[in-house]
Order: sequence, then structure tokens, then C-alpha cells
Amino acid sequence: MTRRKAVIIPSVLLSLSALTVLTPAMGATAHGSPAPASKASASWQSGESVVAGIDRSSHPLRTTNPTGSLRDLDALGRMLKGTEVVGLGEATHGSRDFFRMKHRVFRYLVEEKGFRTFSLELPWSSGVRIDEYVVQGKGNLKDIAREEFQGSYRIWNNQDYIDLIRWMRDYNLHHPGDPVRFMGNDMGYAGPELYARVIDYVSHEYPQLLKQATELYRGLAPTTDAGTFAEEYYKLPLAERQERAERTRKVYDLLRAQRPGPGDKQNHLWMTQHALAIHQMARGLSFDIGDEDQIAQMMKLRDQVMAENVEWWHQYTGNKILLSAHNTHVSYDSFDTRYPKTQGSFLRDALGSRYASIGFSFYKGSFIAFGTDDNVMRSYQVDGAKLGSNEHTLDKARREDYILDMRKAPEPVREWLDKERGTWNIGAGWPDPVEYTAAFGKAHDILIHLHDIQATTYLGTP
Repeated sequence: MTRRKAVIIPSVLLSLSALTVLTPAMGATAHGSPAPASKASASWQSGESVVAGIDRSSHPLRTTNPTGSLRDLDALGRMLKGTEVVGLGEATHGSRDFFRMKHRVFRYLVEEKGFRTFSLELPWSSGVRIDEYVVQGKGNLKDIAREEFQGSYRIWNNQDYIDLIRWMRDYNLHHPGDPVRFMGNDMGYAGPELYARVIDYVSHEYPQLLKQATELYRGLAPTTDAGTFAEEYYKLPLAERQERAERTRKVYDLLRAQRPGPGDKQNHLWMTQHALAIHQMARGLSFDIGDEDQIAQMMKLRDQVMAENVEWWHQYTGNKILLSAHNTHVSYDSFDTRYPKTQGSFLRDALGSRYASIGFSFYKGSFIAFGTDDNVMRSYQVDGAKLGSNEHTLDKARREDYILDMRKAPEPVREWLDKERGTWNIGAGWPDPVEYTAAFGKAHDILIHLHDIQATTYLGTP
């Protein structure tokens, strides 16, 4: 298995958001061009028997448009039988077809399979605000998106996610007794309202702890916008960031140690989780970003935190969840030393077969990303996948867009899927010269392949 050497990303925020990057030279590995196939395996490597197997076992995908008929997703529904948390990836962080397909799959899972939560790699506190909007109609969505989709998360401020969130609000207006919900599972930021809620709760339920909790949180709540806060946080000395993490841990431990009364158990549960989310942020930002091993530990913690937050939500709300993240996060193997263990792997450990991972692939198209040299958001275009890549063979199938249950594919297809090779895998920043490879069959259960993708409409400031 080819593994990339861990590298330090110039932008720390890029490191904390979606780190996964694209391999520009699709047929090569991190150590150079792959060894030529032997003559005996050349025809197999050309993908002819693999393509025939894909044609026999794949299911057509009619559209990525979230409106209209969902009948072509019945095949996907059968693949997900018994699943309670579905991780749905994306091969870029900025293409509308992936986002629209997530909207479409979520709509199907809500209407046909009883799913009730959409979870995004977004800070917990941001998710709380969006959840209150979709369930209660609290706030203005445009304002919430502008205030919460900032820094490394600003890529989510696009028309397709706004459309999804508005659909969720509209669904709840028609189903007030059985609402869909939104959760953020990430650790990159904790908004000031989260600190205020914890302190207000302590003041009402445990006034004897108020002075201690207030002192521990003193000076920690953000006083600027989310993007500025994140940029400034890493300018703090490492020792100060570690001291802040220790303070947030103490507040969390204080709440966890309390024994709530019969009428307060539910509220105590949520407030303790809010305190944990604050600590997750402080702990996640307390690593030494000048040390490659520390970066790897931070990224492992991040995926662990995202998985644990999803698991917590699933346990205490009882909701089935569609989890949206990059392919790397929802997968079982990231094929990258900077991701020692993925969110999908943690969830499989916790939920077993009740978790399923769906990866996306594409042949060509466009996406938005922020420049790795200037941090400016813009649209980029990539041409067709190169010979030898996963996508080059996948796109030979007679269907342009399709769904493939890789667990039940014919043996030649499964064998091919378990081989690591060059792959489109584009994160939040672009360009990135480091090459990337993956074996889809080891990373996911199901694959959705799209021939052509288009950039989403970015709503933030370029």
C-alpha cells in the first residue's frame, strides 16, 4: 500500500478542515510512476472484464436533481437495509452534483427509510443554530450561513446546501410532530452562545459551581467572527492553548460529575454535550502544528470526535443519520498517513453493520476551492481522469452515472476495487502537488459514479 509522507499544510485552517487533496498525475504514486503491468495481466488491467462486471452489477442513476421521482434510488435503499448511519462522501468539496445528490439521498432516506438527521462536518455549535432554524424556524438562514460558514468552513456557504436546509425547514412545517434535524459533528470552532448556554445552565441548576465554571471559561468565548477567531487562535503560544484545553476539560468534568434530578436529565445531557463540544475544540487546537506526528494525532482526534458526536446523537435522539463529509472521512481507510484512523472506521467499530460508507467518484468536471497559495475561493476545472486511475476504468461502463454495491460486485470487479491506484480526491484547497491513491473496495461499501460534475454556486465573499 502506497502511503504519502505527512506534510505540514501552510494554512492551519486548511489542515483542520478537509485535508484531502487531489492527485494531479493520476497514474502515479507518491514515489513515482507505477510499475508496468505484466503481459499476462495487461488485458485485465485494461479493465475489460472489470467494466463488463460493472455493467452487469451496477444500477442506473437517473439524475442528481433532488426534486422529482426517487424511484431509481430504490436499489440504494436495498443496499442500505439494516443501516442506521450512512456516511455519504464527496470527491471534491465544491461540486454541486455531490451536494445535490446528498440532498436527493437524504430526501429518499427521510421519506422511505425513516432517517431524520442530516450531519455535516461543521462545528457542533454551528449545527445547533441550523438545527434550531430547521426545527423551530429560529433566525434567518442567510444570516446564519454568513456567520457560521466561515474560515475553513466557508465552502459550505453554497446554493446547494442552502437549498437542502430550506427543504428541511419546509419538511418540518408539514411534519411538525416528526421533524428532520441538522447536526454539526466537527471540532474546529465553538460559538459564544455555547459558552453562554453552559454558564446559564450552571447558574440555574448548580449555582454552587457558577463561580468556578465562570472563572474557567473566562476569556475563552469568541468575541470576533468565526473566521477571525480561528485565524487568531493558532497565534497563541502552544502552552496557552494547552492551558485553555485543560480549563475546558475541567468544566466538562464538573458537569459530568453532577447527578441531575428526574426533571433535568435531558437538559443535563445536552448541556454536558455542549461543554464537551467546547472542550473538543480547545483540545483539538492544542497540538503543536510544527510537529508532523502531532498533526497526525490531531487529525486522528478530529475523526474520532466527529464519529463520537454522531454516535452520541444517534444514541440519544434515536435518529437514523445521513452523515455528509469528504470521501476520506466517511471511509474505512484513508490511505494517508495524515489520517491514522478515519471517522468511518471509528463508526464501524462502534456500530458494526449498522454503519455503511458510500463514496463518490467522477471522471471530469469543475469545483470551487480556496487557493492554497492565496486562500481565495474560485472555480477550477479538471479534465478526464488519466489512464490507470480508478475513474478511467469506472467511466468505461455503459452508464454515465450509476450506483455500485462493491460488496456484491462480481469477483473480478471486487479484486480490481481492492487495488490501490490514482484517484480524484480533491479537498477544500487547490492546487496540491502531492499525489493521492486509494482502493475503493477497502474504503467504502457502495460507490456512486458520476461522469461529469459542475462547480457549486458559492455565496460567500470570494
